[in-house]
Amino acid sequence: QVALVESGGGLVQAGGSMRLSCKAAPLVFRNSDMNWYRQAPGEQRELVASIDKLGTTNYADSVKGRFTISRDSAKNTVYLQMNALKPEDTAAYYCNSNWNAITYWGQGTQVTVSS
Repeated sequence: QVALVESGGGLVQAGGSMRLSCKAAPLVFRNSDMNWYRQAPGEQRELVASIDKLGTTNYADSVKGRFTISRDSAKNTVYLQMNALKPEDTAAYYCNSNWNAITYWGQGTQVTVSS
């Protein structure tokens, strides 16, 4: 079973919204903080948002007030709701978790914001 599978990327105009989903293997989801990273071409991968098992969230300054991370325990899924998107949000977005000394990454989903 693949640990993390993302979905929901695509093309959106600036100012628009998009929701990313990451379905996790049950054991990984129940025992892990869940994170969203992104990587633009030529840039380092950066942490965008994280949510711990209790639902406490943290955000990069660049997305505060625009992005919301949430988790649904019934579906073993973490979401990233992205509003007021900007061209600089264009990147490949990756779901991430760390459990039992193993780091898991999803396959990535491309988000492109046109100006």
